[in-house]
Amino acid sequence: MFLDRLASSQSTCSRRSFLGKLAVLAAIFPIQSRASEVFNFGLTPVFLDSDVELLSMLRSYLTQKLNLPVQLVQRRTYQEITAMLLSGQLDAAWVCDGPYVAYEDKLALVAAPLYHQKPLYQTYIIVKQESKARSFDDIRGTVHAFSDPDSTAGYLFTRYLLALRHTTPAEFFRQFFFTYGHQNVMRAVSTGLAESGSIDGYVWEVLNEREPKFRNKTKIVCRSDWLGFPPIVSPKTVSETPRLKAFGSALMDMQSDPLGAQILATLALDGFTPAGPELYNGTMAIWDVVKTV
Repeated sequence: MFLDRLASSQSTCSRRSFLGKLAVLAAIFPIQSRASEVFNFGLTPVFLDSDVELLSMLRSYLTQKLNLPVQLVQRRTYQEITAMLLSGQLDAAWVCDGPYVAYEDKLALVAAPLYHQKPLYQTYIIVKQESKARSFDDIRGTVHAFSDPDSTAGYLFTRYLLALRHTTPAEFFRQFFFTYGHQNVMRAVSTGLAESGSIDGYVWEVLNEREPKFRNKTKIVCRSDWLGFPPIVSPKTVSETPRLKAFGSALMDMQSDPLGAQILATLALDGFTPAGPELYNGTMAIWDVVKTV
């Protein structure tokens, strides 16, 4: 079927090559010209809320701290933002931990968000509240909603569990599809469009707390170990520039600034902290298994 062919064409092994080609094309045919006087910050679907007011606050805060115009660049997929990072069209981006470990040699860590005072999160496998499923193996044969092919929480962790069982999404699930957003996974499962889904635990927890339409509509049947929270990264080629250092400082100082504190509260985060590659060893272990299948 089409979804099976789609999964095959977007295999983890071929994605790095595909992104490399995207980066080259992006350099030749820029999606947006990047003037040196503008700081371009990319946001992927890992960003919890696309509310216009929140985006406006974030832009205002960064513009004030950097003393530069700031452009927030949003794209539908992780592939697009990663390609823009690799081609130098973005100064920095908030990405998933999966793309970071895949391109650790080309991307530098700027900061990791703090959730419940720790730079950690978990992947959840969810089903509707009334489902009889109690474990990952119970969702065999269901219609499954993934988030993004490059998302650890929204795809790679589930691929890892399937690899350990010597099977694939096409063999394990009756059908599967990509929603390109963790909130969309929540919608798909809660409304019955999907019977199970792979989702970022941080997003699931916040939506359950804040959105009545999602509260008590789904339940967790499987959790990953704790993993490094999706980081903010920059191309290594610019990571030591004054503007990137100022950007990093702005993130670290966010909780002590009134506007910054308001942004963090909206995101249900406690702040940002410096992070080293070792924070993502768990994700790397998942990646090492998945990229071989």
